[in-house]
Amino acid sequence: MARQPDEKATAQVSSDDSALIRELALLLDETSLTEIEIERAGLRVRVARNISIAAAMPPSYQSAAPMQVAGAAPAAAADDLSKHPGVVPSPMVGTAYWAPEPGAKPFIEIGTKVSVGQTLLIIEAMKTMNQIPSPRAGTVTQILIEDGQPVEFGEPLVIIE
Repeated sequence: MARQPDEKATAQVSSDDSALIRELALLLDETSLTEIEIERAGLRVRVARNISIAAAMPPSYQSAAPMQVAGAAPAAAADDLSKHPGVVPSPMVGTAYWAPEPGAKPFIEIGTKVSVGQTLLIIEAMKTMNQIPSPRAGTVTQILIEDGQPVEFGEPLVIIE
């Protein structure tokens, strides 16, 4: 026959458990961990916290003044723009930036005349800044992305006519 623990012993274990949980929660805060698990004398305790993850962007780019984007359109229109003859699609996945560094003059603006090979913008991918050259000469008529915006492969970036 199994022996039932007495109430005093159960109360002691519960008090110890809550103290252990508090101690682990403090350890999470002190170490910036998101989860910790321990096992002691057959008792297993796991403490975790929910953390929302925002898109990673260098802090200096977050404070950059936004540039007016002409032709910012809904997703349906973006599909139409991908078929535009002057579209410059993203050659990679990454984060697009208009200028070589925060606070610097953007590479291009609406109305800028560009030549073949001129840098249009930078896409950061895997901690590498990749200059995106113009595939054709012409005038920038639309910039379809925001500064610091994540972009996908093939996503329309700029229209040059």
